[in-house]
Amino acid sequence: MAIKKLDPVTGQHTTGHEWNGIEELDNPVPRVVKFFLIVTTLFGIVYWVLMPAWPLGVTYTKGLLGIDQRDTVTQKVQQAAVSRSVWMNQIAEKDFADILADTGLMAHVEATGSTLFADNCSVCHGTGGTGGPGFPNLTTSSWLWGGEPDAIAETIRVGINSSHPETRMSQMLAFGQDDVLQRSEIMDVVAYVRSLSGLEPAEKEPEKINAGEAIFAENCAACHGDDATGSTDVGAPDLTDKHWIYGGDLQSVYTSVSSGRQGQMPAWEGRFTPVEIKLLTAYVSTLRSAAP
Repeated sequence: MAIKKLDPVTGQHTTGHEWNGIEELDNPVPRVVKFFLIVTTLFGIVYWVLMPAWPLGVTYTKGLLGIDQRDTVTQKVQQAAVSRSVWMNQIAEKDFADILADTGLMAHVEATGSTLFADNCSVCHGTGGTGGPGFPNLTTSSWLWGGEPDAIAETIRVGINSSHPETRMSQMLAFGQDDVLQRSEIMDVVAYVRSLSGLEPAEKEPEKINAGEAIFAENCAACHGDDATGSTDVGAPDLTDKHWIYGGDLQSVYTSVSSGRQGQMPAWEGRFTPVEIKLLTAYVSTLRSAAP
């Protein structure tokens, strides 16, 4: 049995325990520790009495205050739904011009629309809407089917090459695979198309570019227009700007012309309510306005 003795330095008793020549002082527990132990114990007892605390098989102690956190959460959700319905009804009733002009309403649109976009659209278009190879950049002014809110809403509703009966239909012909053009002709039209965006200097291969212009007029202008600025009627992109869905490098453009393209966007009607489509449209419109 350990025998207590006095520590020669402090004059206090030790516990009699020794580790490698070091003895432990028999100091009392500090009063502040005892105080907090008492306070927390009393708090725990009071909490057990007043609040739901102890499980009792299929039920639990209700507490004298009768507080039910499930009811509290349910009430908060209901209150949030009522608050949400106020501005959602405004979105349903107003046209896009009024929605976009209402700063207070747009605060709700941006907060809710960003979540809706992130959960459903960002997997293809990116979290910021900047797109990627094969997926359009929504922050630019280059739109396949038109960038006005009504056009955006319709694209969201029916999709592109989707299973919706009213889907927008668009397809780029495979001029090489279908033997419509020879490889040399494709190279000429690629040179011409890239020159429209300043990617292929006209002074580099003037004869090739001139030949490509003639081939373009015969085979491509029907969709992309005589001036190559595209057509929102058929979803043909503008080839004169700096924005490329599949890439503007030589190989990418050649692949587009030779093998064709057929993008796809799902139809969101049925998954989104009409007012959610309207809200998402308004949010997407802010992506373009916020772009540099």
